[in-house]
Amino acid sequence: MPHSSSFVGHRRVVLATHNAHKVEEFRAIVAATRPDLEVIGYDGPEPVEDGVTFAENALIKARAAAAHTGLPALADDSGICVDVLGGSPGVFSAYWAGHAKDAAANLTLLLDQLADVADPHRTASFVSTIALVVPNTASEHVVEGRWHGRLAAAASGGGGFGYDPIFIPDGQPDGAERTVGEWSAEEKNAASHRSRAFAALTPLLALI
Repeated sequence: MPHSSSFVGHRRVVLATHNAHKVEEFRAIVAATRPDLEVIGYDGPEPVEDGVTFAENALIKARAAAAHTGLPALADDSGICVDVLGGSPGVFSAYWAGHAKDAAANLTLLLDQLADVADPHRTASFVSTIALVVPNTASEHVVEGRWHGRLAAAASGGGGFGYDPIFIPDGQPDGAERTVGEWSAEEKNAASHRSRAFAALTPLLALI
C-alpha cells in the first residue's frame, strides 16, 4: 500500500533494501546533510538483480521500490573491487561464497584467495552506486562513490559489516592502518564509499 510522501513537514524517501545495516548507515548519512528527509526501509518484494554493473542493479532496485511504495526511492548497489582479481568480487560481492549471502563465508573465501598475494598487490576499492528514482516522472539518476585502500591479511575489529573487517582505507591520520572494522560508525559514515556517493547525490535530492 503506498505510503504518504510527507509528514510533519518532512519528506519520505524509501531505501530499496532489506539490509538493516544499510538502512541505519543511510539514515546517519542523510541526517547529516538533509535532516528534513526521513529514510524508511523497504518492505516490498525483492526484484531479480540481473544487472552486470552496480548502476544497472541499483536502478532495478530503485524502480521496484518506487513502483511498490509510490515514494521517491534510493537504492545502493555496492561491493568491493580487488585490483589483482580484475575488479572482482564487484557486483557479486554479496554472493561471493554462494547464494546464501553469508557475509562471514564471503570474507573468508576472499582472504583465502589472496593468501599468497603480497601486501603491495592487495589494493582494492569499496564502490557504492546510488540510484534515485522519482515515481510518476522520468527522473532517474545514478551517482558513484569510491573508497580506495587495500586488504588486510586477516580480519580485525568488530565494527561495520560485510568486508569492513579486512579493508584498510588509504590516507588515515598519522599513518594508521586500521581496518574499517576498527572504526567507529561516525568515522565510517564520514568517509565511506556511501558517504562519497551521497555527496554526489545531494544536489539531486531537491527533486524529492
